[in-house]
Amino acid sequence: MFLGVDGGGTKTALCLVADDGRVAARLRAPSCYYLGKREGIGLVTRVLTEAVAEVCGLAGISPAQVAYAFVALPAYGEVSADVPALDAAPRAALGHDRYACGNDMVAGWAGSLGAADGINVVAGTGSICYGERDGRRVRVGGWGELFGDEGSGHWIAIRGLQAFSRMSDGRLPAGPLLDAVRAHLEVAADLDVIDVTMGRWHGDRRRVAALSTVVAQAAERGDHEAGAILTQAAAELVQLVDTARRRLGYALDEPVAVSHSGGVFSAAPVRDEFVRLLRAASADYEFREPLYPPVVGSALYAARLAGTPLAPSALARLRDEAQA
Repeated sequence: MFLGVDGGGTKTALCLVADDGRVAARLRAPSCYYLGKREGIGLVTRVLTEAVAEVCGLAGISPAQVAYAFVALPAYGEVSADVPALDAAPRAALGHDRYACGNDMVAGWAGSLGAADGINVVAGTGSICYGERDGRRVRVGGWGELFGDEGSGHWIAIRGLQAFSRMSDGRLPAGPLLDAVRAHLEVAADLDVIDVTMGRWHGDRRRVAALSTVVAQAAERGDHEAGAILTQAAAELVQLVDTARRRLGYALDEPVAVSHSGGVFSAAPVRDEFVRLLRAASADYEFREPLYPPVVGSALYAARLAGTPLAPSALARLRDEAQA
């Protein structure tokens, strides 16, 4: 059995996949995002210990019977001093060293492309791009909302709020975005948006990023500014992909598999423009729809790291189960 773990800010997903492609068990556990939490890295150890025991119990095996595990953790690698402790955390849960840890971007890539060489871009609350080629690994983006995360939900939302403020002032012509933000935030006066986002939410990145859906809705209603924001978001995400391609050493005429994950791509204007720009690029990009969810990607990557990647027939069975 191969164990996949996909940690996130709101949940930790786990699944056990057999070498024949059968999903033996799935589990949704509490978040293991430890930054800013009183428990610190101990939170990661506790969540993994409890969740691994539970998912193994569902499959009728013990953690010792897990052939290999890949544990994708949010913020992994972004605080260098924490990496040794994060690398050690799964040992308490598994009771052995047949595992590897990495950033949750790896789970997104492995799920979207079936752990095959290529590039995946994630655009959710934040944005990040990851690719592998012949054992080489490249990360691009993911610098956080203060000065990075271009094309992400937070990036879109902030630009949407900027457009809202200009429309309210009269610096921009009023469009559907103006009333869409008013209605969504249920404000009595436009300046109350400051109180909602800064006073009540304290700038919480996830709550702010959720406003990206309001920008997308306004674009669908013909708001020019909202549409331009989504178009630029797609261009920023393609730039991440193109940078990853160059750093992985792909020549312009070499085919590069590209996929995506994250909620921003549920906005048709972003997804359609992303695909259009890839097809119009001078590089030979091959756009692919995501094959599996990230947690399954982690299990596939575990099999690959163990030196026993799943056979094509097992991958086909896994796809059938994922689509069922």
